Amino acid sequence: MYSKILFLRFPKTEVRKPVVCELARDFNLTFTILHATVFPRREGMMVLDLSGNEKDFKKGVKYLKDQGVKVKDAAQEISRDEKHCTQCGACTAICPTGALSVDRNDMSIPFDIEKCSVCQLCIPTCPTRAMKASSVFAESFFNDK
Repeated sequence: MYSKILFLRFPKTEVRKPVVCELARDFNLTFTILHATVFPRREGMMVLDLSGNEKDFKKGVKYLKDQGVKVKDAAQEISRDEKHCTQCGACTAICPTGALSVDRNDMSIPFDIEKCSVCQLCIPTCPTRAMKASSVFAESFFNDK
């Protein structure tokens, strides 16, 4: 099983098409939409956890690109500013993957980047704003016209 979290940016011509559903039907891939923002008649942005065998995965990503969808790997896009983090644990309640959890030995809040799904729920939850979408790529990917 091959799995990756991807950022997808859909052009306005593809927003109303079932492009992601076709990944499951035509390429035997499974997906979980971790975050999505779609603007009718404009564009759409999505964070997608995509899984399947590697050959089908590559064919599915090629299909997306052929449809005009920008596809980028989302690995390690979230970071924590340790200077601002107070270890309050607010983020642990919202983290769906356990990337942020409480270490009961010392009551610290470790951040396991390997478990992070880039859902970005921790960013608005953090009272000190220590969690950030750290990559220049993420900003340019979603803000680039």
